[in-house]
Amino acid sequence: MPLLEVKNLSASYGHYKVLENVSLSIEKGEIVSLIGSSGSGKSTLLRVLMGLLKPSAGHVEIDGLSVNYGSRASLKSIRDRMAIVFQQYNLFQNMDVLRNVTIAPVEIKKRPKADVDREARAILDRVGLSAKLKSYPDQLSGGQQQRVAIARALALKPEILLLDEVTAALDPELVNEVLDTVAQLAREGITMLIVSHEMGFVREVSSRVVMMDKGQIVEVGTPKEIFEHPKEVRTGEFVSKILRH
Repeated sequence: MPLLEVKNLSASYGHYKVLENVSLSIEKGEIVSLIGSSGSGKSTLLRVLMGLLKPSAGHVEIDGLSVNYGSRASLKSIRDRMAIVFQQYNLFQNMDVLRNVTIAPVEIKKRPKADVDREARAILDRVGLSAKLKSYPDQLSGGQQQRVAIARALALKPEILLLDEVTAALDPELVNEVLDTVAQLAREGITMLIVSHEMGFVREVSSRVVMMDKGQIVEVGTPKEIFEHPKEVRTGEFVSKILRH
């Protein structure tokens, strides 16, 4: 049974349809990357999965359990099992790194502070920030802030981690430190659904790659299939343009 099953999912902004009949399954431990041009529906799919945009049709299951996006209890349940990291870091500027990572598990999930603190320190060590526990966001580089955002998501112990263009807001020289962190998480077996324009990274870490266009899935395949032997014309056009530079 897939860990995440998406069936015929559709969503709209007003009269504008942004997702149309999207179906996708993800197994536990898989790294699935969404590629495609801006406006193709990649980030929207993540937002719908998290309940930030209500679907107009379709069905989502996690571990065989159906998600009701009209129910607060069901939304809470899915947000207990998935976490998302956005382009912007959205850190609390008046809190140090450790507090940014521990606040949600302590204040929202009501977990013991000592346990959360110990786990947060271990997570920050995993993302290479053990020396920055008492630093504030304005004392960190963009790459370091994004790694704090990733650590904050991991502190929620998600079964599925959603990454939405986590390097898009970074200066080019800071991109690799974030990608290296994500690659390390991939090696640890964390299930991830990634939106990225970093094609070399996508080829390296992905179990499967999903090509999207105009709110629909065009093609799904292994990195080798998508980047070297695409079946669909639209996939070939996109890949040839991206990999030309």
